[in-house]
Amino acid sequence: MKNVAILILIAAAALGGFGYGRWYGKSVAAAGSSPKVLYWVDPMHPWYKSDKPGIAPDCGMKLVPVYSGEEQKYGQEKPSPGTVRISEAKQQLIGVEFGTAEYETVSGAIHAAARVTLDETRIAKVQSKLEGWVDQVFVDFTGKYVNKGDPLLTIYSPEALATQQEYLLAMKAVHLMHDSPVHETMDSTENLVAAAKKRLELWDITDRQIEEIARTGRTLQNLTLDSPIAGFVTERGVFPKQHVTPETALYTIADLSTVWVIADVFEYEAANIRLNAPASMTLAYLPGRVFHGRVSYILPQVDPATRTLKVRIQLDNPGYALKPEMYGDVELRTGGVRRLVVPRSAVLNSGDRQIVFVDKGDGNFEQREVKVGAEADGRVEILSGLQPGERIVTSGNFLIDSESKLK
Repeated sequence: MKNVAILILIAAAALGGFGYGRWYGKSVAAAGSSPKVLYWVDPMHPWYKSDKPGIAPDCGMKLVPVYSGEEQKYGQEKPSPGTVRISEAKQQLIGVEFGTAEYETVSGAIHAAARVTLDETRIAKVQSKLEGWVDQVFVDFTGKYVNKGDPLLTIYSPEALATQQEYLLAMKAVHLMHDSPVHETMDSTENLVAAAKKRLELWDITDRQIEEIARTGRTLQNLTLDSPIAGFVTERGVFPKQHVTPETALYTIADLSTVWVIADVFEYEAANIRLNAPASMTLAYLPGRVFHGRVSYILPQVDPATRTLKVRIQLDNPGYALKPEMYGDVELRTGGVRRLVVPRSAVLNSGDRQIVFVDKGDGNFEQREVKVGAEADGRVEILSGLQPGERIVTSGNFLIDSESKLK
């Protein structure tokens, strides 16, 4: 009986041990088992999958495992064509910054090379209306400055001398006929005086010289030709004892108190130029000095050789610092126009096209080709390719472009 009790105890212990092991052993095994690895991915480019660990072929990073239930952790769908995905950590690493395409009233400027020329409205060609011989030349070199009314030369003209004699005889006749009772004769004599004087005036003989002839009662053998304007002699074509005719060009005198500046504006910028727009000019030989003026004329034809439009600017020339044929740089201010603009740094220029990266959210950046217009003050006009309010990359876009090309 004792043996039977012992056998029962042994059987109970065996059954209890089997049940404990079956129940608790299974739980312990379940608690200690590892999650199942589904595949391995590139943490930077999670759409790249591998069925075994290793190194990502595109960026050289170590592949990480994706366990069961973690399929959505890396968002494995591949970006649409033209879009690159950059993780937030990498955006911070490469210094990505953002801006917005928005409308602004832009008052910009156009810069162009320019050349100083004479103001054609302030040039005088000096010629004599008399035929004769030059006696004295007072302005005897090119570049000399003359005031208005300064004597240039004296000329002997037989024709003018004869007219002076007629003028004196007519005046003498008027004096003799002053007390004549025949008024018709007096009127006729006065008409002769007026006709002779008018002939002298038409030959540009000055009032001063005519008054001297009348006052002294003597003819002037050599008549003086005066300067019609104040300025610099740019051309001289007369010498002492030279025979001259009305066709002879004696002098060219230019007033340089104002000058014209001819700027070469590129064809694509020409539409932004307006008459009377403010303009300024700087020259390399006068650092720090700025000359201010306005656009006075826009030539109607593009230069076929340079494909530029000639724009004329009128400038005051204090101290005659601006010399004809000098070269400088001009800045033409353009009027305020409302335009869609982005920071200049947002546009990547590859030569044949311009690219902007648009933030699509969740680390996705869409490569967008745009057409650009005028540029001013660090902003560039967008003619097409962007909509107002779109968020764009303004810094780090070059590295994003490199990443896009790598993929």
